[in-house]
Amino acid sequence: MERVRILILTASIGSGHTRAAEAIRAALAAHPAAAKMQVDVVDFMAREVSAIHYLMKRIYLLMLRFVPDLYDVFFRIAGKNASGGLVRGAFARVMGRTVGRIIRTYTPDLIIATHPFPEGAAALWRRRHGADFVLAALLTDYALHAIWLVPHVDVFFVATEAMAEGMAARGFDGYMVHATGIPIARADYGLDRRAAQERAGLTGDLPTLLLMGGGLGLGGMDRTLAALEQVEQRLLILVVAGRNAVLEEHARAVACTSRHAIRVFAYTDEIPTLMCAADLLITKPGGLTISEAFAAGLPLLLHDPIPGPETENAVYATRRGAAVWLHPGEEMAPAVEEILAYHVPEMRKAAHDCARVDAAEHVAECLTEILTRKRGTVHDTEKNA
Repeated sequence: MERVRILILTASIGSGHTRAAEAIRAALAAHPAAAKMQVDVVDFMAREVSAIHYLMKRIYLLMLRFVPDLYDVFFRIAGKNASGGLVRGAFARVMGRTVGRIIRTYTPDLIIATHPFPEGAAALWRRRHGADFVLAALLTDYALHAIWLVPHVDVFFVATEAMAEGMAARGFDGYMVHATGIPIARADYGLDRRAAQERAGLTGDLPTLLLMGGGLGLGGMDRTLAALEQVEQRLLILVVAGRNAVLEEHARAVACTSRHAIRVFAYTDEIPTLMCAADLLITKPGGLTISEAFAAGLPLLLHDPIPGPETENAVYATRRGAAVWLHPGEEMAPAVEEILAYHVPEMRKAAHDCARVDAAEHVAECLTEILTRKRGTVHDTEKNA
């Protein structure tokens, strides 16, 4: 295979889409054919890429923080077949100029999108301009949504076989859809609890809770810390504040007076180690976070999902027995006490059963095979000309 250019388009809305993109890039870099690939990752919503898209991202994040029900309305409207196409088309047209500039800059042989906005924009641009790159989409949640199901995409990567079956029921050919799992970064998720605690510099043998709210530190973690003060058993609580400086400061203040032992982390690359060190993860149900917890065999207590995709993620993990979903009005302290006392072993097993630790490698292998076939077809055409 001649040297090919692969462009991964992502969107830094939260951190999951970007983490999936980086996991794919790392898997491609480790592939035997890596020397014949040029792989680039572009954040579609970065300020330096597009000031307009960056502003849209900031508005979106404000919406989630203050009026999440508006996003619920958007999600439900966009999820309907007819209106979903209208929503996709509107965003694609708004973002078409930016994606066109990116495509002309990188001249890719293949684009893989880890967010539906660049996916739709790239599909529209290719249809209008007749480019011959392969277009792939990577869905980063555990349920289908119409906004991802863009016509003229060549291949889809989904989290589960049930999602692939759902796409078949919607008329997508089976060869287009690969149930690979959601790509996560390669890490030592098999590290045993004691070794992980030593690696993380943790002491003692207290029941250990990990609190996460994604890269933005969302999910009412201040309320979670307050609720955990009602747990009678003394705990070790690991708080990952992400890039939320206000949350980090608040958690450090709580640590000074709490009856529990609290360790606070800002944005960190040691999430796999912390997951292996913990007995329970309390978090919003982002698709990447859940996938990482599955890989570590870590039980989940889920709360405050962003209406829409995160709600579907919570349904999936709960039905598989790997999570407990704390609904509004339910108290956190009794749920934590019950899980720690009675349910950790079976929830660990259920999480392990859901894990797809090789998802990124499977995606990389599929992409390489697709490009090999594409180049072979091009070469055959040239020979016959």
